[in-house]
Amino acid sequence: MPDPALLPRRDFLSWSAHGLTATAVLDLLSRQQGLLGATIPSEAADPPPHLPPKCKRVIHLYMCGGLSHLDSFDYKPSLEKYHGKPLPGSETPETFFGKIGLLRKNDWNFQQRGESGLWISDLFPHLASVADELTVIRSMAADSANHTPATFQANTGFRLNGFPVLGSWMSYGLGCETDELPAYVVLPDPRGLPAGGTINWSNGFLPARYQGVAFRTKGQPIDDLFPALPAGSVAGPGSLAFDRHSELATRDFIAALNEHHQLSRPESDLVARMKSYELAAKMQLSVPHVTDLTGETAATQSQYGLNREETADFGRSCLLARRLLEQGVRFVQLFAGGSFGSPRINWDGHEDMKENHAQEALRVDQPIAALLSDLRQRGMLEDTLVLFTTEFGRTPFAQSEANVLGSGRDHNMYGFSVWMAGGGLKHGTSYGATDEIGWKAVENPVTWPDFHATVLHLLGIDHERLKYYHNGIERRLTNVHGQVVRDVLG
Repeated sequence: MPDPALLPRRDFLSWSAHGLTATAVLDLLSRQQGLLGATIPSEAADPPPHLPPKCKRVIHLYMCGGLSHLDSFDYKPSLEKYHGKPLPGSETPETFFGKIGLLRKNDWNFQQRGESGLWISDLFPHLASVADELTVIRSMAADSANHTPATFQANTGFRLNGFPVLGSWMSYGLGCETDELPAYVVLPDPRGLPAGGTINWSNGFLPARYQGVAFRTKGQPIDDLFPALPAGSVAGPGSLAFDRHSELATRDFIAALNEHHQLSRPESDLVARMKSYELAAKMQLSVPHVTDLTGETAATQSQYGLNREETADFGRSCLLARRLLEQGVRFVQLFAGGSFGSPRINWDGHEDMKENHAQEALRVDQPIAALLSDLRQRGMLEDTLVLFTTEFGRTPFAQSEANVLGSGRDHNMYGFSVWMAGGGLKHGTSYGATDEIGWKAVENPVTWPDFHATVLHLLGIDHERLKYYHNGIERRLTNVHGQVVRDVLG
């Protein structure tokens, strides 16, 4: 993108006519701090920090479909011993398909990694190289074995839709370090949206401006960021076209009407719409700059896997996430995997674990390891929190008929693993445990409210004080639950 300050006058007028208001242009050009714009403060009634923050921004890596903890971060030697034997006891597990086959050992070998000796399988060889950065929670437990409600719970704390997601709560509580980009940006998998679709970055009952803004990582980042036709051109018979001065005058008139309307009838949706147009004008400058990865060195692009077909998609997302944080975005959420379909485009290894997880891990392993290394090298990991989550794990028994050793695993809500990295954590450690075969969390179980309370704590937010009054209730991300997992804190 050309520097507007260096454009000839005629070219500048032509460029600015593509949808930018004069106010936004002058505001951006008058700043001397580069792209990073003015800070947007918190709108919470009891604004943070409530305690000393360890981190000020988040990257959330979400593995759609249910990553198998048994094949990644939770080593269970007993599964080797019990491989091909029936599940002991008389309890019937709650699974999605209800088929309880024979116990199945891990499909990838485990090794102790780094100086910490953290157990990580060969499914993630690149991630294993940065094991000393990770804080693994091996005792997560969810309340649903169904993808959509389980995904909602992982993101909002509730199994029903209509509630704000973690990124919305964070941007509501902390505001944004720039007014030229959204506080909360979402980078979906180009293959498809997660289970539940765009609800997974909904603002719920929070003001509309706190919903996530989805960017594409290839092609046009955002639809309709620029008008389809240059201002003043003729679109065709029956269409409306304005010259540049008429367009700006029309926008000024609409702005005046909105402001007048707002004085007598305050409406959150109208305010959000007005703010969104102001932000959109600024994004016409900031988005082309921040999403242009060609300025990164060849070594950096190779590090993230942009030169390989298998890793290019998620590599672009991870590299863009780092660039967005550098420009003041508070929360960037990356989805690895879509929802449903055949062949599968997520971690839902019902039919064949080895084929499914090998395909998905190949896409994300190198980019995630590169992201952690890059953040560390740039000094950003000290005040950035990286989250790696999934809605549930996989069963230790095969998804097959009884007395059959199938090749797939069903959903397991009773116990699974997630990890965190970054500021304020004990690095190279694990917390909690599942039982001998990895079925249920038995040592220090962690619920989603506990996890969310811990994330907010690291950001300097007391989860019991970040509230929003809605329908007669003081709502919280953690509802009436949640305990900070203090044993993972540094």
